[in-house]
Amino acid sequence: MPSSPPAAPPDPLRATAVALLNLSGLGLGYLLLRRRVPAAACLAATVVLLLVALPADADGVPAAALVLYAVFLLLAAVHGWFAGLRTRLVWPQRPVALVLGVVLLAVPVGGTLWYDSARKEAVERALLDRLDHADRQVGAAGRQDFATAESGYRDALAVYRDLAVHHAGSRAAAQVPDRLKTYYATVAEAYSHRDYCSAVAPLEYLRTVPDSMPKDQLGTLTHWPDDRLATSLYECGADGLATGDTGWVTRFGDLLSTFPDSGQAAKVVPAVDAAEKKAAQAVSGSDPCTAVERLHTLNTQITQLSNGTAAEADGLTAVAGRAGRSGDAGEYECGVKQYRDGDFEQAQQTMQQFVTDNPHHRNAGRARKIAIGAEVAQTLPAAGKKLPTTGSGGGISVTVKNDSPDDITVLYTGPVTGSFTLKACGSCKAYSFASSLISGWEPCSDSGKNYPQRTISLPPGTTYFVHKPKHDSTAAPGSDTAKLRYGYVYTECAYTTQTLGSAY
Repeated sequence: MPSSPPAAPPDPLRATAVALLNLSGLGLGYLLLRRRVPAAACLAATVVLLLVALPADADGVPAAALVLYAVFLLLAAVHGWFAGLRTRLVWPQRPVALVLGVVLLAVPVGGTLWYDSARKEAVERALLDRLDHADRQVGAAGRQDFATAESGYRDALAVYRDLAVHHAGSRAAAQVPDRLKTYYATVAEAYSHRDYCSAVAPLEYLRTVPDSMPKDQLGTLTHWPDDRLATSLYECGADGLATGDTGWVTRFGDLLSTFPDSGQAAKVVPAVDAAEKKAAQAVSGSDPCTAVERLHTLNTQITQLSNGTAAEADGLTAVAGRAGRSGDAGEYECGVKQYRDGDFEQAQQTMQQFVTDNPHHRNAGRARKIAIGAEVAQTLPAAGKKLPTTGSGGGISVTVKNDSPDDITVLYTGPVTGSFTLKACGSCKAYSFASSLISGWEPCSDSGKNYPQRTISLPPGTTYFVHKPKHDSTAAPGSDTAKLRYGYVYTECAYTTQTLGSAY
């Protein structure tokens, strides 16, 4: 007996049937030829592919696996065709086998279609997961302050944009517009709580969102932050203006430059005007110095604001000028308050500044007197018990002589207040400390010297004198307290003594 059945006559139809059955991936062509090992190999290859491909995910089957499987099936089909060309089938007959091979091609084709649908569903689920993750990021960011949360907001927005742009037909992309409404509301939550200063930065950020998101996704959200930001800038600026926070200048400046035609911008000048009037009224109150400082600060700030924007510039300039004038005029009340509080050095400086700023003011004359009285009181504190008046003259003659080598300024205050200057005595020198201890020693008594002098008329009462050197002399001022009465002629003498330093 032969070792194997004799070869059948060549039959291309049978060979084609075997090749088609092998293309199903089940190795059925080999089984009909009684070739179990190649059939098992085909089945094993299909099982391996299924293990790699299932369950279907968004990434799909690796391309290398698909290529290898396709090459393997083609080789199995070609090999089966040649094997079936001269080998009889166990079952069924050729026509039936051919039809079965064609029908079984639906297995790989149907499997491919099913897998593609499953993969697309996996992609949709993955996109929905990304959307859900972005939503959770927004929710978490909403529980933090904006500076900390901004990076989270940006990451979530990047996800929304990617879904809308690169996955436009997906179910996740269809939900992006609604998610953006929640996104805007969450970012601007401080505004809904009327925390206007905290709302400025988030709203400014939201105005940049249209730069990265398609406008068809935003709809009315494109201009949603504008009015809210204008309101926040105004309210925050108005609050800072009321409390003295310097940040109000920036807020109002941003409002006027960003929304110059808005209703909120139109309220800036009235708000600033009201603040100036309130500070001007406070000059007559219990703390005029604080009011004056406030007015000068307002003048600087309003000027800065008007220079930074063209909107409302004329109105702001007018208010700034009024604040400056009110502050200058209020320096008088401040100086009076400082004098009465015993802050004589500061009162002197304030009154001198007032006279400089307002040389023709109705109080300029008395301010000069108060400045003199304050300077005297720094040496003789008792002189500051009463506020100097504008009174002058009197019936008692007082002559002041200069027995020193320096020009001196004589200041006096009491019933009347004034000052004058005496030239230096050219032939005079500073007295030694020892000479001042000699019995009978008396300055301004040398008949051979022509002492610079001046005689003034003062009313009775206590007058306080201070003699101070002019220019760069280091000598300490001299002082005297004189109780003047009618019937007497008084002489004041200014001189210098030498000790470790010099003194009048």
